[in-house]
Amino acid sequence: MNGEGMDQEVEHHASVAAVPASQFTAGVLPNPLIDDIKSLQTKSGVLIPLKTTQEVRQDHTIVQAYITRIPTKTASEVLAALRLMRPGGSANPLPHLRGCAKPADLPAHLKTQFMNETPEGRQIHTAKSMWLYVMCCEVSDIEEEEELRETLSSVESLIDQEVWVAKIPVPLLAPTSQIQAAMWSSQFWPTVYRKNNPLGPHPSIVARGTDEVKDDATMWMTLAQRVADEASAHGMGEAIGAVVVQRDENGAQLVAVAGDARWRQDPLLGDVGNPMAHCVLRVISMVAQKLVRHERKAMDLTLDLPILNFDAFHDGPILDAEKECFLQEHPNKDGYLCHGLELYMTHEPCVACSMAILHARMGKVVFCNHMPRTGGLSSDDRPDGGGRGLGLFWRRELNWSLLAWELEQDANFDLVTLDPTTHV
Repeated sequence: MNGEGMDQEVEHHASVAAVPASQFTAGVLPNPLIDDIKSLQTKSGVLIPLKTTQEVRQDHTIVQAYITRIPTKTASEVLAALRLMRPGGSANPLPHLRGCAKPADLPAHLKTQFMNETPEGRQIHTAKSMWLYVMCCEVSDIEEEEELRETLSSVESLIDQEVWVAKIPVPLLAPTSQIQAAMWSSQFWPTVYRKNNPLGPHPSIVARGTDEVKDDATMWMTLAQRVADEASAHGMGEAIGAVVVQRDENGAQLVAVAGDARWRQDPLLGDVGNPMAHCVLRVISMVAQKLVRHERKAMDLTLDLPILNFDAFHDGPILDAEKECFLQEHPNKDGYLCHGLELYMTHEPCVACSMAILHARMGKVVFCNHMPRTGGLSSDDRPDGGGRGLGLFWRRELNWSLLAWELEQDANFDLVTLDPTTHV
């Protein structure tokens, strides 16, 4: 990421974090395209925040670590000796793991293992213990286990005792939720959750964003599905739809809608269709055209759309819903393209459309149908050995990030399942 891009991302997320939780509590503003949908909403879906590529990767990043067992009264001396041995004199090389743990706090499998190794182990784990287990370091931090044993043997209070050392697997990176920390505590070693996420958006930002969109996400998705059905019925594209919404202190307002148009005027493109007419590219263009229309109107200029025998982008309104929404004014005429807006899609966008969403500076994306083979936003493992998803919604090397959710919803409209190889 270049310096300018990093500054933009920091500024963007700092502004999101600074928004009071109560600011976006206003309802959905009236619009003829959604007024009837409001009365139909009897169930709301479940919003599942997407994981970043680093979050998905960390689930599989396990390293070996050395631990030792010492009398409680020697803890301060032992910790001081270990600190001097570690690279850089670090106090705890794995700060998300507790430096010391009582025998009773170990995971059940470690208790069983250490208790049954020796008579001393049984005594330590069956009586009121005056012993501690100490996290020493990663195995890779020292060349030989003997170096660790020599360090422990040099502690004055342990000179007459046999040094005990063991290797255990531990997660390398910090947990990103309290649930994950509890799971790791039972599987590996007592783990601490510090209410942050070093691998993605801060939990407070995700929680605030979820609260903002959860009450009406299903409504916008229902509109997206209506547009998708209309596009499919007209034979102009797949059953895929997109809706753009602006949310501010006045409430949530519809900005643009678009259906897929990959088959329109393109009968010879086979199974792929025209990728430039995906609904994401069309809806972003319609947002831009509304802004340009306002700017030209303010200068007493008309907006003359080109008339082409063949239009590669099909970014003019075609469907009735698209035309009705396109004629409405943009609620924020001074905005920059899609900065901070919300995008609701029936399906997860492909890689090309995901990058278009980022370049348009969209603030939030919610999609209903995960596309495990072709989607560009998710980071989850792809089937059939396809590797992990690209997770484009949040990558440190890109100069923009947004919040993204998958909406699990089962009652308000019929979900259309596409072939998994379809690019949305």
